[in-house]
Amino acid sequence: MSEPLGIEIRNLYKIFGVRPRDYVDAVRRGMTKVELNQKHGHVLGLRDINISVEPGSIQVVMGLSGSGKSTLIRHINRLIEPTAGEIVIDGQDVMGMSPAELRAFRRFRTAMVFQKFALLPHRTVVDNVAFGLEVQGVAQAERHRAAMNWIERVGLAGYDSRYPSQLSGGMQQRVGLARALANDAPILLMDEAYSALDPLIRYDMQTVLLELQKEFRKTIIFITHDFDEALRIGDRIALLRDGSIIQEGTGQEMVLHPADEYVSSFVQHVDRAKVVQVASVMQPLTAEAQGPTIPGRANLAEALRMMSAEGVDCLTVLDQAGRAIGLVPMTRAVAVAAGGS
Repeated sequence: MSEPLGIEIRNLYKIFGVRPRDYVDAVRRGMTKVELNQKHGHVLGLRDINISVEPGSIQVVMGLSGSGKSTLIRHINRLIEPTAGEIVIDGQDVMGMSPAELRAFRRFRTAMVFQKFALLPHRTVVDNVAFGLEVQGVAQAERHRAAMNWIERVGLAGYDSRYPSQLSGGMQQRVGLARALANDAPILLMDEAYSALDPLIRYDMQTVLLELQKEFRKTIIFITHDFDEALRIGDRIALLRDGSIIQEGTGQEMVLHPADEYVSSFVQHVDRAKVVQVASVMQPLTAEAQGPTIPGRANLAEALRMMSAEGVDCLTVLDQAGRAIGLVPMTRAVAVAAGGS
């Protein structure tokens, strides 16, 4: 199993047009996307993107259509060439890779799951899942064995000999996920992978991904336009608008401290009780800890359910080592869950 890799995106710019480098400095000085298009006939894709992705974490990149999120993910494996900036992985700048190095990087270090499944219609499920290993030059028996293992892991045991046209959309996306995981690449790029699925199937696929992530710890870049999905999937979230990052942080940080009205519009309908952790709203200990306890990482909804079940109006909050670090009163939990600070 490959070790996860971190990703450092530094000062990344993308301008579409015939002379993109001519206008980087103007964009750096503040030229807007509209001005660049109207005055020079060029389109601003990304402006000064800086993101540090921890190894083995899920970094969500979200935004509305045209915000630049799909453009960004395609820079990581250089399907799109940058205008300026760096993407450093395992000490090497992807932008400086030679053609041979880039081919090896795409084959062995990254795998991609697409919104439209991108399965080969003339290949069976097992042959689709094994395709990346075939490209890598893995022997047929070995790649077949690996493919069958991943088919089972994503819940498609018994469907290995079916063709994509014989599967539902959710099943096809499971094949796409299995194909990406079969490569054993440390970096998984998921470009709106679940956006075409019905809500219940999408939730099921999110669950599959989170369960697999606990075991295999890939470094995942997950693109979505759905903030609820971002909150459930992401360790951290970057919200884009017009090619720029408006805010980047944990889901809880964005819900409790939105950077501006644009971010507020995304979080206004979020169920805060399911997002906010008790450790972030606890009060200092006033005496020796006693009574029911709750982990600091638990959310307010869990805390309120526990208080109701135990018949108490306050819980003692514990850190990861089991030490008492604070109190969360029911009044405080209810107030924050309802939108207070």
